[in-house]
Amino acid sequence: QVQLVESGGGLVQPGGSLRLSCAASGRIFSPYAVAWYRQAPGSQRERVAVLSPGGRGTYADSVKGRFTISRDNAKKMVYLEMNNLKPEDTAVYYCNVNVAWGQGTQVTVSS
Repeated sequence: QVQLVESGGGLVQPGGSLRLSCAASGRIFSPYAVAWYRQAPGSQRERVAVLSPGGRGTYADSVKGRFTISRDNAKKMVYLEMNNLKPEDTAVYYCNVNVAWGQGTQVTVSS
């Protein structure tokens, strides 16, 4: 079974930046795609970024140009670099690899 643990969430002001990390353990990591999802209060879980095994990243329209997903297979790490954060980015962010999910990390964008 794969275990994922997110870190790096916190409180940031609008326009600020934050880097989320996801540490993976277990037998499955690659060649699967990796993704970040988020869920805001009262909202459906939304996929914000996905990275293919070949390294192609795709993004939700709401974050395109601001977020960057990356991975380090040797370290079994997945990252989400978030720039120019907006209040509407406030959510719990989850790492996803294959069928595994992390516990989530809270990102709050507020003045």
